[in-house]
Amino acid sequence: MNGSTNDGGTGGVVVVGAGPTGLLLAGDLATAGVPVTLVEKRAPGISNLSRALVVHARTLEQLDARGLADELEAKGEALATMRLFDRLTLDLAPLPSRFPHVLVLPQYEVERVLKRRAEEAGVRFAYGTEVTGLTQDADGVTLRLRGADGESGTLRAAYAVGADGLRSAVREAVGLPFPGRSVIRSLVLADVRLAERPPTLLTVNAVGDAFAFLAPFADGYHRVIGWNRARDVAGSEPLGLDEVKEIVRAALGRDFGMHDPRWMSRFHSDERQVPAYRVGRVFLAGDAAHVHSPAGGQGMNTGLQDAANLSWKLAAAVNGRAPSALLDGLLDTYHAERHPVGKAVLRSSGALVRLAMAKRPWTRGARAALAALVTGVPAVRAKAVGQITGIGFVYPAPRGAHRLVGRRVPDLALAEGRLYELLRAGAFVLVVPRGVRREAGRAVVAHWSGDRRTTLLVRPDGYVAWAGEEADAEAVRVALERSAQL
Repeated sequence: MNGSTNDGGTGGVVVVGAGPTGLLLAGDLATAGVPVTLVEKRAPGISNLSRALVVHARTLEQLDARGLADELEAKGEALATMRLFDRLTLDLAPLPSRFPHVLVLPQYEVERVLKRRAEEAGVRFAYGTEVTGLTQDADGVTLRLRGADGESGTLRAAYAVGADGLRSAVREAVGLPFPGRSVIRSLVLADVRLAERPPTLLTVNAVGDAFAFLAPFADGYHRVIGWNRARDVAGSEPLGLDEVKEIVRAALGRDFGMHDPRWMSRFHSDERQVPAYRVGRVFLAGDAAHVHSPAGGQGMNTGLQDAANLSWKLAAAVNGRAPSALLDGLLDTYHAERHPVGKAVLRSSGALVRLAMAKRPWTRGARAALAALVTGVPAVRAKAVGQITGIGFVYPAPRGAHRLVGRRVPDLALAEGRLYELLRAGAFVLVVPRGVRREAGRAVVAHWSGDRRTTLLVRPDGYVAWAGEEADAEAVRVALERSAQL
């Protein structure tokens, strides 16, 4: 920083935080032609000491829409079942998705691919830079910044997005509270080598006061997450390998000969959510907007889906594609659609960790009853799988809308190819019956490969914006106009 004002113009976006959420969002915006600066407090380089270890089906679909999923699939290991706790294993094979599994892949691999994409799209990176405050007016946002050298400056843009995690400087700058609480004060994390290979790819169990989870990295190390209820100490308390081993032995029966730790740490698990994902021209996404327990591996996935929801809306606003009469309403849908999802994930992940650590007879009975219900009732099982994988969430639709509006669209086989390949253009896709010709403005036109007569207008994030049966040209024109595609 040189102390001067760096005016990015009122047409750009500043994204704060170069984790997965910020990288995907910045890459999307730059691909859409929006000038983007990505501000990151850390120095250049991506640490491999990351917490997230799984990529769920809905996230893989979003990455597929960006041409990245197949590369990541090749780097990780697919798991068709997901064990949440004793006697509750979810079968993911029936998922109506191109990705009927959970991909075991550390967060740093996802970050590397997203960072490369953002760089290729022209995102400007400002590493070693922290946000110290911001102001906004009717035309844009001015962020106050401080560089690693202690020099200060400002950055001006049309919009700003805080994707800067639990201790978000952007959230603090706009004065939003982060209500909630710390649920577990002393989870232990460690990356270790194992002398014995665990019997399953993901190993998890809870016995008495102990909980442990093991997952592999591609480099021969395993991530250990553990908790000893009887030793709920402050995060500053030193952590040694013997304590990690003791927790794992108590929960899993043996420690698999763990040795050579390259990293060990304590952290606390919070359940928090901001009341608003938008404050004027400032938005929050990922852990800056919501944090929850690691149960179900939904943290990184929820943040990436936040970014996919927000990016095309911001691009439409900055590029002037959304009429002024529709602009505020369009940007408000980010909170309206994603806040309920964050709330649902907060509740479900919290319930999972409490059930996994059930100790009293009545809570252990509740866990057994839930396992039986999910295992034995198809509708309950489908709902649980849909929420954990992300494919089951439905966005609110206007009164009187077609029943498909707001629903996720699977990877349809169309006459012109797969839907998610067509979504790589970053545009809406208008799906019409075979033999029908339609003018679609900025949208990509595709045709059903079969005899279906429904017309679908699919948003860039793979959800239905509008649908109609036997829709005429005028109905399609109005739908395109309302979606800022004319």
